[in-house]
Amino acid sequence: MAAAGSAAVSGAGTPVAGPAGRDLFAEGLLEFLRPAVQQLDSHVHAVRESQVELREQIDNLATELCRINEDQKVALDLDPYVKKLLNARRRVVLVNNILQNAQERLRRLNHSVAKETARRRAMLDSGVYPPGSPSK
Repeated sequence: MAAAGSAAVSGAGTPVAGPAGRDLFAEGLLEFLRPAVQQLDSHVHAVRESQVELREQIDNLATELCRINEDQKVALDLDPYVKKLLNARRRVVLVNNILQNAQERLRRLNHSVAKETARRRAMLDSGVYPPGSPSK
């Protein structure tokens, strides 16, 4: 088994050794993953919007149930249903907060990846390598 620690393969199928090969491989990997990350981000955003809409609908329904309960001449005990709705609303808010935190982490990760890619590209273009990196 050959050691492939610092070698990547160019478009022609020939190995590219050294830091340039690793950077080329990293950049290709980032470009490969970028659409999936962007799609995931858009889906998370859509779910968050639907969560907000669901929370608003639950609030409206709870308000309407309270109004109906007050207007009824016959005493119906709607309190357990209102409590269930409020509990469901609480869970929706919790899930929305989790999604919001995940989306923020995803946004920061995407930003870091773009920043690192730009830094490496600039480093390759200038031919300057940071101290401690393997030279050509």
